[in-house]
Amino acid sequence: MDNKTDTPRALGFVLSEAEHGRSRDAVTIAAGAGLLQPGTVLGKITASGKFTPATDAAADGSETAAAVLAYAVDATGADAPGVVIARAAQVKKPELVYDAGATEADMDAGLVGAGIIPR
Repeated sequence: MDNKTDTPRALGFVLSEAEHGRSRDAVTIAAGAGLLQPGTVLGKITASGKFTPATDAAADGSETAAAVLAYAVDATGADAPGVVIARAAQVKKPELVYDAGATEADMDAGLVGAGIIPR
């Protein structure tokens, strides 16, 4: 019998968010970001305003966590539309997806600065 591997579910990381969609924003995920799962911690590229996985090695603004991806997105070859949790929310820390080059403590501090509280 084959084993089934669960992948992150859309918005499965959300503990609470503001009503009437106030916590969410429609954004552009930068080309080259790859196939991203819900719960991916994102940074915002200052020059373009696009989002990409947040990592400590970046120097374009995306080194600071600014949002969490709500639904899976494929931005492998081109920019892609996405929905993020951007403010006024609590999220499940064990269900967040951090880039391999990211320090969780730094990313969590960025999220707190954006009004997203990892629990």
